[in-house]
Amino acid sequence: MSRVRVASWREAYADLLPSEFLAAMDPDEQSDYWRAAADRLADFWVAERDGDVVGFAVAGRPRDEHPPRHLELGLLYLLRTEYGSGAGQALLEAALGDRPASLWVAEGNPRAVAFYRRNGFEPDGSRQVEEQWGGMVSIRMVR
Repeated sequence: MSRVRVASWREAYADLLPSEFLAAMDPDEQSDYWRAAADRLADFWVAERDGDVVGFAVAGRPRDEHPPRHLELGLLYLLRTEYGSGAGQALLEAALGDRPASLWVAEGNPRAVAFYRRNGFEPDGSRQVEEQWGGMVSIRMVR
């Protein structure tokens, strides 16, 4: 999953984050990240193609102090080679079904924003600067 996370960040955020930040991401050095995610988020789903992980989703307790919903899609990453394959939709449906939820998405990622809008999510006006991720701006979406 670390390999998919790093590759999908490099693919999706090349225009949003400094190249030095993306180049420094190392899939072998993400154990702290996954421990924190596992502590907060209870459920993980994985998409595979020919035995290789090509995407994943994680959902669970919201990280917001005052969450608008009781469920948050914490992560949904998919390799670019899988765009349009239905894998992203299958991951979202497995993680959330049709339940009310919130999520944070990069403001400058129109493909992801459009995907979530097609699935009933709308921005609620909340945004934050993710200093730990090179200053990327995220918006919260809810349904």
